[in-house]
Amino acid sequence: MSAAKQDVFQAIADPTRRKVLEMLAKEELPITKIKENFSVSRTAIVKHLHILTEANLVRSRKVGREKLYVLHPGPLAEVRDWLNYYEQFWNNKLSMLKHLVEDDDQS
Repeated sequence: MSAAKQDVFQAIADPTRRKVLEMLAKEELPITKIKENFSVSRTAIVKHLHILTEANLVRSRKVGREKLYVLHPGPLAEVRDWLNYYEQFWNNKLSMLKHLVEDDDQS
């Protein structure tokens, strides 16, 4: 399998594409059903789907005259891994806050 042509982080940076991913996580959908949830043109939705496809976040298949899209979550592991690294900093800050609050309660 070749590397994604579109960066996953860039692909999910757009709120419309994140919403499309949410929708496709629930069910396989054609462009017309995806378009119904947005106030942008069909062409704009097709462009968003193209970017998501290039990042390997969605896959499509032809059924009759329709093209159905489905979430392919594998590449999101890269985002998860990146966030997990920074979780240590959040946990450290929460731990420090807990100690401050507990110390204040004992005073």
